[in-house]
Amino acid sequence: MLIPFYRSVGIFLLFIALAQAGESQSRLIRGTVIDSLDRIPVENVSIRFKNAAGGAMSDAEGRFSLRMGRGITELLVSATGYQPVSVKLEPGDDEELTIFLNRSYSTLKELMIRAKRGRYRNKNNPAVALIRQVIAHKSRNGPDALANLSYKEYEKIRVLLDRFPPFIVNSRVLKQFHFLFENPDTVLVPGKSLIPVYLEEVVSENYDRKQPPKKKKVVVAHKRVNFGEYLDMKGISAALNRLYMDINLYDNTIPIFTIQFTSPIADLAPELYRFFIRDTVEEDGVKMVKMYFSPRNPEDLLFHGTLFVTLDGNYAVRKASLEVSKHINLNYVREFKINLDFAQGPGGRYHLASSDFIALFSPLPKSPGIFGERSISLSSFNDSLISSQKLAGRDIDTLTDATTQTDSIWRNERSVPLSETDKRTYVNTDSLVHLRSYHRLMDYATVLTAGYKSAGKFDIGPIGSFYSFNPVEGSRFMVGGRSNTKLSTRFYSTAYVAYGLKDQRWKYSLSETYSINNLSIYSFPLHYFQLSYLHDTRNPGQENVFAQGNSFLGSFARGDNSKWLYDDIFRVTYIHELDNHFSFSLGLKYWNQQPAGSVTYLYTPSSSEVDTARSVTSSEVSLTLRWAPHEQFYQGPTFRSDIVNRYPILTFQFARGIKGFLGGQYNYDAFHFNLYKRFYVSPIGYTDFTLDAGLVGGTLPFPLLIIHPANQSYFYTESAYNLMNYEEFVSDHYAGVNIDHFFNGFFFNKIPFLKKLRFREVIAAKVLYGGVRDENNPDLNQTQMKFPTRNGQPTTFALGTLPYAEASVGIYNILSIFRVDLIKRFTYLGHPDISGLGLRLSGNFSF
Repeated sequence: MLIPFYRSVGIFLLFIALAQAGESQSRLIRGTVIDSLDRIPVENVSIRFKNAAGGAMSDAEGRFSLRMGRGITELLVSATGYQPVSVKLEPGDDEELTIFLNRSYSTLKELMIRAKRGRYRNKNNPAVALIRQVIAHKSRNGPDALANLSYKEYEKIRVLLDRFPPFIVNSRVLKQFHFLFENPDTVLVPGKSLIPVYLEEVVSENYDRKQPPKKKKVVVAHKRVNFGEYLDMKGISAALNRLYMDINLYDNTIPIFTIQFTSPIADLAPELYRFFIRDTVEEDGVKMVKMYFSPRNPEDLLFHGTLFVTLDGNYAVRKASLEVSKHINLNYVREFKINLDFAQGPGGRYHLASSDFIALFSPLPKSPGIFGERSISLSSFNDSLISSQKLAGRDIDTLTDATTQTDSIWRNERSVPLSETDKRTYVNTDSLVHLRSYHRLMDYATVLTAGYKSAGKFDIGPIGSFYSFNPVEGSRFMVGGRSNTKLSTRFYSTAYVAYGLKDQRWKYSLSETYSINNLSIYSFPLHYFQLSYLHDTRNPGQENVFAQGNSFLGSFARGDNSKWLYDDIFRVTYIHELDNHFSFSLGLKYWNQQPAGSVTYLYTPSSSEVDTARSVTSSEVSLTLRWAPHEQFYQGPTFRSDIVNRYPILTFQFARGIKGFLGGQYNYDAFHFNLYKRFYVSPIGYTDFTLDAGLVGGTLPFPLLIIHPANQSYFYTESAYNLMNYEEFVSDHYAGVNIDHFFNGFFFNKIPFLKKLRFREVIAAKVLYGGVRDENNPDLNQTQMKFPTRNGQPTTFALGTLPYAEASVGIYNILSIFRVDLIKRFTYLGHPDISGLGLRLSGNFSF
């Protein structure tokens, strides 16, 4: 499902996209030159234009790039010791080439070459012997070697745009934004003129203690561009830092763009990589071996590049360059390169001194793209004991004057002075946000991406729910809105009113929230008090499921969609979130539910009596505890979206139903527990695991039992059972397990056609155990409310000894956005109106 983070980022990209259509009058040719026998890069190769001046030389990784006119159709490639080749170019856009060179063995027999140059082997291979020494010394050279470490860090993040043809730059639409195009960067990527649109700088003091483990970062200076109210700059900063995570070469796995890559010095690296010694060099008096490495299987999530290993007995990595093959399925990431430099510090150990991470993002292989760069430099290393006072407080703390540091302070703190292009980026952004045309453009973009139209101190929406339809209401019309921070940073209001033409009834909702910490009620850490009232329709069991029935897309449903409720819900909520990502909330809830559609509330005290209940009312107080250690999320202006990492998220809730309080008809105790955890299983992807369990104690009618969340729409929902009917199963005790494994193209990358489409595989399974105690089962307790029926056939059931089970196989990353799942239901196939097999669509954005 597309999460709100990508809707907000979509505003940013929509503005960017207005300046990226069309084609330039030149084309960029990039590629790699490979030895056809050893399959290793060839450096110092001459690549020249035929019948024209100009060319390039390949670097140490065999890479080259050159920009040329449209009329050039052929390249001449030559290198000492290799047979020259001529490469024909296809007409069109930019092109990526892989050129294989054959060695000049004109006097040698082909048989001799095969005998001497056979299969790559680890045995008796000096390169492998050296890399095993590097692996054996990781505990000495890695960042965990020192018990205490403190250092200063300077970080700079940039985002730049590619391709600006003249008819776009000079268009009337962008006429007032023309100054943005007059600030190109021609240094970052040779042969390209890029336009910077985002710049952020951070200077911090960092402390790392191993025992007991504690890390702290103190931001002493922070500066970034500001695009105004339409984009949450803190959220964009958090998202970019999540994508461009710190690189620890000494870990077995390295997270890149939310995907786990196996390090070239991982414990299993000799089984996954091929290593070649290329040269012996000396720098600053230290002798090093230059090594090239590449994946044994080009389609695996592995790097290729170079390592410089010291020969001083440390067997430490002095330099590293990491790239990936173009065969890797990385969705929007077309290419990236990481350069790491290490310096000798306290105790003679080598530590990371600087890193530079550059990546190209684009929706299609040859479409306009966005370049992102994160560079850091570290200095002032110290291995002295770190005082408890320095480690106290938040893991990440910011000095009060960090964002107001003077230019003179910044000049002293920057490890490298800003270029003129970077300086103008700050100035241009400030000029941009003062243009009325910019605010008008971003307002329209917000309507398209977030569904709300700004109207001063209020936002009108969500537009996607203004019209919908269902069997109870027929055509439903709705209008709503919410206040924003222009009105108040303390008080927030949300309201809507709706009307159904078929039932001719009004529905409405009103919510009032008071922010105790005077921050937005969507911003971390949450601390607010809220009152809300709702009078509306919904499907039974869908209270906590992503919007289904009251949106236009959710109106399309399979099977019998006649089970509905009229709900009156009054809530009082207090929520307090702590800096360590532990939160608690106290709640009071009044709930009156009236049956609608085919749902009926019937009692049959005897075979000759039938009693109908018009509604069921409950009142409860609740306590909810949530713990999400090391939680990361994108913080939007009006939402928050988790950025999944390897740490679990645990939620526990207790609710007490009180008979007689606010009209409540029943006493009960309800418990709910949820555990979510992502497991990385490099190189075959990752697994999302969810355990959900609950228990309701008391004698209750089925509307107050646990109605398991179902999904009858044609859109896949992760939090519901996609082939279960609404109100099909109820329980008063249950436990369910959901498992989704994403292969990241592990198999499809080995199939040429699918590899080119960049499809990825996903499998999922949902298993639900549960049941109803005798006192709550109308088949065993004659005085209990009956389960609903239709045409004399039951449509609601209690889970028996057999669990409900469904599983799916799917393809995601279709057109970089969509996911399709083929789902099969395995149990309770005799129930009426069920679907045993179904195809479901959803949005899926991932790297």
